[in-house]
Amino acid sequence: MPTASPLIRLVLVEDHAMVAEAIALALARAPGIAVVAHAATIAAALTETARTQPDVVVLDRRLPDGDGIPVIGRLAAAAPRARVLVLTGEATAAVAVRVVQSGGAGLLVKSSRLDELESAVREVAAGGMVFPPGLLPGVFDRLTGRSGHPGSRLTPRERETLLLLAEGAGTVEISERLGVARTTARNHVQHVLEKLGARSKLEAVAVARREGLLD
Repeated sequence: MPTASPLIRLVLVEDHAMVAEAIALALARAPGIAVVAHAATIAAALTETARTQPDVVVLDRRLPDGDGIPVIGRLAAAAPRARVLVLTGEATAAVAVRVVQSGGAGLLVKSSRLDELESAVREVAAGGMVFPPGLLPGVFDRLTGRSGHPGSRLTPRERETLLLLAEGAGTVEISERLGVARTTARNHVQHVLEKLGARSKLEAVAVARREGLLD
């Protein structure tokens, strides 16, 4: 008789109740997959992952107590054999790179079909990686340093300046929050505009959002 495939034990981390219920029901019907716990926050995800020692953690990127991506390493420490598949509303190469660099096994957009999620769970459980095909060239370029994307030349301080611009901060506030002179803050803003090829602060923020620089 053929040997049955090992059971894939899964922890689902999703804070929207209806979405979580739909995903859990779909995966519960899938042969060989068992949802052993559900969590709606990062704190609960860490607790349940440590308690159940799953094979796969399906992790929503946006949770009430923070961004899920930086927690991937902590989940792996809590359950060393667990592989993390991140769910996101919008996938960009920048987000995919963050997932890879954090130790994640894949990224799937929430608009994917439930059967695609099931396939992704099986793939990462088997040791593979799952990313939207259209993102792979950008992910490869960024990981190998070949990327020519607009934000690749921003310094750490210029990235801070860009984040403040995205919050609506003006030069005076940027100066105060970075602890630099107003002239220096203006220079940072100007460098951000030049490197992003933008003619205004508003355009710079729009470019940054499109390129995933604010994720």
